[in-house]
Amino acid sequence: MDDVRGQTEARRRFLRMLVASPLFAGSHFLRSSLANLMVTNVAAEEKAVRLLDILQQSDAVISSPDQAFDVMDFEAAARKALPPAHFGYMATGVDDDGTVRANREGYSRIQIRPRRLVDVEKIDTSVRLFGTSWSSPIVISPVSSQKAFHPDGEIAVARAARAKDHLQILATVANSSIEDVTAARGKPVWQQLYPTNVWEVGRAIVKRAEAAGSPAIVFTVDQQEGANRETLFRAQKADARECATCHKTSYTGYARGRPGVTSGGFSEYAARHPMFDGLDLSKVTQLRPSPMDWAFVKRLRDTVTVKLLIKGIVTHEDAQIAVEHGVDGLIVSNHGGRAEETLRATIESLPEVVEGAGGKIPVLVDGGIRRGTDIFKALALGATAVGIGRPEAWGLAAFGQPGVEAVLEMLRRELRTIMRQAGTTSVERITRSYVVVRPF
Repeated sequence: MDDVRGQTEARRRFLRMLVASPLFAGSHFLRSSLANLMVTNVAAEEKAVRLLDILQQSDAVISSPDQAFDVMDFEAAARKALPPAHFGYMATGVDDDGTVRANREGYSRIQIRPRRLVDVEKIDTSVRLFGTSWSSPIVISPVSSQKAFHPDGEIAVARAARAKDHLQILATVANSSIEDVTAARGKPVWQQLYPTNVWEVGRAIVKRAEAAGSPAIVFTVDQQEGANRETLFRAQKADARECATCHKTSYTGYARGRPGVTSGGFSEYAARHPMFDGLDLSKVTQLRPSPMDWAFVKRLRDTVTVKLLIKGIVTHEDAQIAVEHGVDGLIVSNHGGRAEETLRATIESLPEVVEGAGGKIPVLVDGGIRRGTDIFKALALGATAVGIGRPEAWGLAAFGQPGVEAVLEMLRRELRTIMRQAGTTSVERITRSYVVVRPF
């Protein structure tokens, strides 16, 4: 009997170590499965051990996009394809990664109320944003430095967006220029904006985007200096490569003093990001304005001649103020859990932001979307469209453009399926009456 107890406790210690390990950081499947199994009983623990045996003994990682059953399969493929530090950058949250998990888990608290005996032979997944029609409500969110994931970077994503007719938002710190991405996309993309602490630099980025035909500027406001991205730091430490040859600087202090990263000026960092080409960066020290306040929003609103959205709004109060400042749209976002450890899911924030916007401007949401049912739930709670970041980055890292296309098509297919099952023939028919929200 003592031997059995000893073996049980040994298993518990082993499973706790695995769940806490950075090796499993960002993996919803592995981390959540092990965490759920280890807290129950001996039989469940045995199941967890068998799960580990299966993963170790079988080829669990897909080798082509058509082998995937869901978008999470691309996460494991991305992990296999990338150096540890690059995957750590993609996967990381802050502190204990609790907000990353909260974004995902928030959708599990929302139940769908399907209606029956509805003719669903024809399903319309199209949406309109600022007068432009899109065949799907799935928007490709801005993800920085995508050549860290695949040599084609943002160009591959743009080609996938073109093939599947999706709106793409380009990051300020992309590895490809807006002109090249627009050409690959075949139509204008939206431009995300980190305006920096020098007004002239931010203004120049806006005007360059407008000149390239971008119909919208997306000002990101949820990124302050000093995020404690532990999973990234641990991944950097585990990476045996000499990263300093590529990463000569860290502009914010996120990685200062961490393995493989040396300090330096902003101009060295910006040299890898074409949106800063030709600009005087001698006084730039950070990507955010100083101060980042509503006065800056007003100044930006007076400068931007196209649509202006704010990305990072999560409260009713700020949504109201944004409307008062003439903002054209909002994106409910917590930077994929990479900004601060609030432990609050964006899907939980969505209803109050929609209420604050008062139907005057569109509200989008990103963070934690992995299924077509997640998209359905977000639309039911008032989102005009939804953004995906990590899933398209997983597809890109694993298989390039075909991987991104496969992720998009999988989510589109799942959305069509749940729309049929729920008895909703168009996106506009997906209303609050189709979901029940359990207490968070």
